[in-house]
Amino acid sequence: MRLWLNDSERRPDPAPARADARKAVLAGTLSWLVALVVTLVFRAQLEAAGLGWLVWACVTGVVLGLVGLVVVQVIRRRIARQEAGSSG
Repeated sequence: MRLWLNDSERRPDPAPARADARKAVLAGTLSWLVALVVTLVFRAQLEAAGLGWLVWACVTGVVLGLVGLVVVQVIRRRIARQEAGSSG
């Protein structure tokens, strides 16, 4: 088995797979939201253990997830507009 191939021996790269990033970002955001609810339920115990910052970590995760959803949607619309402009 060879670890190095010359460019002439390489097969062409496959086309990139199309994926829906919204689902991945939404799953992560929902996970942070569940974690936020859990930390709010156990907030007193977390504060007593010195882990009150976990609430704010979860809030940050939810906010960043929402920002990510907006960014992904803007990118999807931009790509759709470019594809519509190039095909029409």
